[in-house]
Amino acid sequence: MVKTSPTTLLEFQRMFPNERACSDYLERVRWPNGFVCPWCGTSGEAYRFVNKPTVLRCRECQRNTYLTAGTVMHATRTPLQVWFWGAYLVTTQTPGMSALQFQRQLGLSRYETAFQLLHKLRAGMVRPDRDRIGTEWPVELDEVLVGGKTRGEGRGVHHKMYVVGAVEVRQKQDKRGRRSVYAGRLRLRMLNDRSKRSLEAFATDNIEPHSHVTTDGWLGYDNLATMGYDHECVVLDGDMEKAEKALPMIHLVFSNLKAWLLGTHHGVSTQHLPSYLDEFVFRFNRRFYPMTAFASVLGIGMRVAGPTYDALYTGRWHHSATPAKT
Repeated sequence: MVKTSPTTLLEFQRMFPNERACSDYLERVRWPNGFVCPWCGTSGEAYRFVNKPTVLRCRECQRNTYLTAGTVMHATRTPLQVWFWGAYLVTTQTPGMSALQFQRQLGLSRYETAFQLLHKLRAGMVRPDRDRIGTEWPVELDEVLVGGKTRGEGRGVHHKMYVVGAVEVRQKQDKRGRRSVYAGRLRLRMLNDRSKRSLEAFATDNIEPHSHVTTDGWLGYDNLATMGYDHECVVLDGDMEKAEKALPMIHLVFSNLKAWLLGTHHGVSTQHLPSYLDEFVFRFNRRFYPMTAFASVLGIGMRVAGPTYDALYTGRWHHSATPAKT
C-alpha cells in the first residue's frame, strides 16, 4: 500500500527526494485512478518531460496539462520541493511558523516570497465543501475582540476586530468508563460588527439546523430559536465565573487564539486576520492528527486557487473567514 502522507521527517525525505517525486505525488492526488486528459477526456499514460516535471502531454490530442494550474501553486516559479517542505513545516510544527521563520527555514531570499507562499498554503487549509458543525454535539457560540492597543490616537480608539466562533462540545469515555469533555470541530470568522445580521449569517453558514446552541444574553442571538436551533441563552451580567461555566470551550479557544497570534506571529493586521483564522481552525481541527495535515493541505490546495501578490496586498483576496457583506 502506497503511503499518502509521511509520519516522520525521515519518511518525508524518503518520499520526496526530488522534483519528480513531488510531481508524481500531485498527479496521484489529482487523478487517483490514473491520468485523464482535461481537454479530450482520454485516459491512460501521458508523455512526460525530464526538465518539466509539472507538465503532462496527452498522447491523443497532444495538448499539455500543467499539474499546478488552478491550484495554490498556479504559475509558480518556486520549485515543488520548496512547496512540499513549506507545507510539511507549516502543518507539522505545533505552534505554526511566522513568515520570517519560514523564510529562514526554506532559505528564501525575499521575505515577500515567504509571506505569499504561506498565504497560498493557508488557502489550501479550507475545504470548499466543508460541512457545518453541530447536530450530534452541542455547540457553544460567542464573539470576542481581537487586536492590539493603539498609541497616540486618543482614548478609546482601537483597531480591534470582532471574531465570532462556534465550537462543538464533545464527550469521550476512557477504558474505565470515566467521561470527559473536549472541544470538537471549530469555525471562526472575522466580523465588522456584532449585529444580528452578522451573527445569524455566521450561524447559518456554519452550524447545522436543530443543533443545540448555547450563547450569552447578547441580543444578536435572539432569533436563533426561530431559525430552527435549539437555543440556550445564558445571561451572564458580566460575571466571568458564570461565563466560564456556561461557555468554557469557546472561551478556551479564544484564549488560545490570542496567545497564538501574539506568540507566533507577534500580532496580525486586520487585512490578513481572516487568513490566520483559517490556519488556526485548520490546526485546531487536526490537532489530534498533525501528521495527516500535510496531505490535507496539498489535497485541498490542488482544488483551490491561491491569492495573487496584487490581491494579497490590496485586500481584494476573499478568505473564508472574511466579514460577511451587510
